[in-house]
Amino acid sequence: MPPTDASANADTSPATDIGTEPGAGRGDGRTPPASPPAAPRGASKAVEDTDPDSEDTLDLELPPEFVALFADDSTDGTERTDSTDRTESTDRADHAEREGDKCAVPGSARPTPLTDDLLDHLADWGPTRTPAGLLHLVPVHVERDLRIISRWMNDPAIAAFWELAGPSNATEEHLRSHLGGDGRSVPCVGLLDGTPMSYWEVYRADLDPLARYYAARPHDTGVHLLIGAAGDRGRGLGTALLRAVADLVLDKRPACARVVAEPDLRNTPSVAAFLGAGFRFSEEVELPAKRAAFMVRDRTLRHLM
Repeated sequence: MPPTDASANADTSPATDIGTEPGAGRGDGRTPPASPPAAPRGASKAVEDTDPDSEDTLDLELPPEFVALFADDSTDGTERTDSTDRTESTDRADHAEREGDKCAVPGSARPTPLTDDLLDHLADWGPTRTPAGLLHLVPVHVERDLRIISRWMNDPAIAAFWELAGPSNATEEHLRSHLGGDGRSVPCVGLLDGTPMSYWEVYRADLDPLARYYAARPHDTGVHLLIGAAGDRGRGLGTALLRAVADLVLDKRPACARVVAEPDLRNTPSVAAFLGAGFRFSEEVELPAKRAAFMVRDRTLRHLM
């Protein structure tokens, strides 16, 4: 896993209810028979003394409220159906679908679409000012950028850490491995005042294999950097660019609380550049391809360091 280099080289990642309708269930639609004459208050029964064969008769007075329970809302012998609620529900569903709100329709079987970009649309971040000029991270286009990136990778100072020297197909394979993924890592060419001069990888460290080797937090964002021209190295340019890019990440990714990096411990210019850019040394991490200095730039400390 090539280390991040802020001065000469950089390190490479991959080294990741049920409602009843109004009117329903309120009887069978027929009008109940009229109640018998009410008995005198205080009497529970009346006995017909004039007819010796008659039996005791119990006359009950039904309260009007009880009678009303059996009264049908319609008088045409059919059950009334109130369609108001169903109409409103249908209208809401139609509106929700028009608006694209797939979760607004109760009972909808459509899943909620995943619309979030893993790096918050890095291609749209635009340029950022640095003490050295205007820096713009432009996502790599292999056919356009392969030649210059491959040339940088063949610089001995860079090849010592990136290990991509040789024919351009090695660099091409490396670039396509990032571009063919799910967007958790975006390789970019750094344009300084319009001139290509650096190669960057901005990646979701919490979704990267790196997360197995440190206490990852959600949305941790990592950076790798190499500066292409030897004349641009060793004069503080890497420090200025790293600070600017770390601040850009924190500005454009509100959910990200930390920008992290893991330069090779042997690459002292790179480690020094990260320290100068406001990163703090957190720990040494033993990775499969190197022993790294794990560097962190915290959102809460960005104005203090």
